[in-house]
Amino acid sequence: MGFRSVLSKPFASYIIHQQNKWVKKPGFYQAKIFNRLIARARDTRFGKDHGFAEIKNYDDFRRQVPTGDYEAIRPYMELVKKGEKDVLWPGSPIYFSKTSGTTSGVKYIPITRESISNHIDTARNALLNYIHETGNSKFVDGKLIFLSGSPELTDTAGIPTGRLSGIVNHHVPDYLRGNQMPSYATNCMEDWEAKLDKIIDETLNKNMTLISGIPPWVQMYFDKIQERTGKKIKDVFPQFSLFVYGGVNFEPYKARLFDAIGKVIDSVETYPASEGFVAFQDSQTQEGLLLNLNSGIFFEFIPAEEYFTDHPRRLTVEEVETGVNYAIILNNNAGLWGYSLGDTVKFISKNPYRLLVTGRIKHFISAFGEHVIGEEVEKAMKYAMQEHREVDLVEFTVAPQVTPAEGLPLHEWYVEFNNAPSDLIAFEKTLNLHLQKLNTYYDDLISGNILRSLKVVKLQKDAFRNYMKAQGKLGGQNKVPRLSNDRKIASGLVPFIINH
Repeated sequence: MGFRSVLSKPFASYIIHQQNKWVKKPGFYQAKIFNRLIARARDTRFGKDHGFAEIKNYDDFRRQVPTGDYEAIRPYMELVKKGEKDVLWPGSPIYFSKTSGTTSGVKYIPITRESISNHIDTARNALLNYIHETGNSKFVDGKLIFLSGSPELTDTAGIPTGRLSGIVNHHVPDYLRGNQMPSYATNCMEDWEAKLDKIIDETLNKNMTLISGIPPWVQMYFDKIQERTGKKIKDVFPQFSLFVYGGVNFEPYKARLFDAIGKVIDSVETYPASEGFVAFQDSQTQEGLLLNLNSGIFFEFIPAEEYFTDHPRRLTVEEVETGVNYAIILNNNAGLWGYSLGDTVKFISKNPYRLLVTGRIKHFISAFGEHVIGEEVEKAMKYAMQEHREVDLVEFTVAPQVTPAEGLPLHEWYVEFNNAPSDLIAFEKTLNLHLQKLNTYYDDLISGNILRSLKVVKLQKDAFRNYMKAQGKLGGQNKVPRLSNDRKIASGLVPFIINH
């Protein structure tokens, strides 16, 4: 056992001891963060515009600071991008995390001296929780890989700018730098397919122990390794013992990923975003992600069903209930205020506060009032696959078909199978029944003959890979939306439909 793995255990014990303090007193620590944020930003342009000097409590804050997405803070961000200081947070950001939003185009998310630790320390703490609970620390002595975007940064008014994963790459601790794969030069490659081939060249004969990334892109990495070697991943990397992922629900990818590995291994789920590292899996035995309540973020929650109303309720963490779908709102030490992250979450525990990510507030199908969300289509697919064991899934997305060539409107499920159902009609019926059970509005529309049962549209091999490549979004942190209320993605997948 190497020195890193030996030292990681007492360090993990210390971090979990500190973590338990805020886990046991969530309201107290959230109030501390709230008061600190308001005091620090009082003299910023945003603070003056919204009367921070007069804010004495959370009720004052709710009255004076509206919620909104990136568009709401864009005027302030434009000032920051021009080099103006003390706009959203004292001074200037030390980085811009550049992301492409679905509605706001390119977004420049500030990362400050105070907020960078939220991204770095939380990723570390997720692994330390795993080490503390399982006692498995050997993986820190081997080679670690994170399939991410380029660490090359550009300049925006003197502020280094790039993808979050690239920024984080510059803050890997020195004691892990020698273990990190791939090389910096390879990580800087923009062509994802060429980059993946180079990553395989560099990692194939290494002692890989931890692999991290978004599941579909890790699957592509595994597929290419198997094509090159003819072996399962466990035979290529015998010491590979931990998979770390985030960004998408792992469930639809799990069976195929573990099949490629050749055995089931431990996994740790994380919930990072450019705006803040929200939550992480702290246990291998308990479901859900631990909300990151003491890392510079003051959280608010809006019941998802109220989000698009004129006066939605805004709740603190102490006011939420389990089993309710909430839109998540951030206020943080990077200068985001009343910021709607766009995600929806559902608490499954309040002691401690653990949640599940249920989807995107704007990613739903409600062409007929059914309001089907990501969590529901993923569960329906999971249950259907449990009944049709032969089915092996690569990827899928769902879209409404309002004007079919014939018959009633319906939901179309665009699916790429690694192994298709032996009886597609039976599979469709199973899928439809589970969605009816999960969503009463959908059930009413089916029962009332407003909609007909869903249809599965089979896609060619590599359909989603080729679609994402055509969109210029192959690899890195890019994800296929699980569902949408229009047919933009469906139309893009038409060339890949199997017509027999």
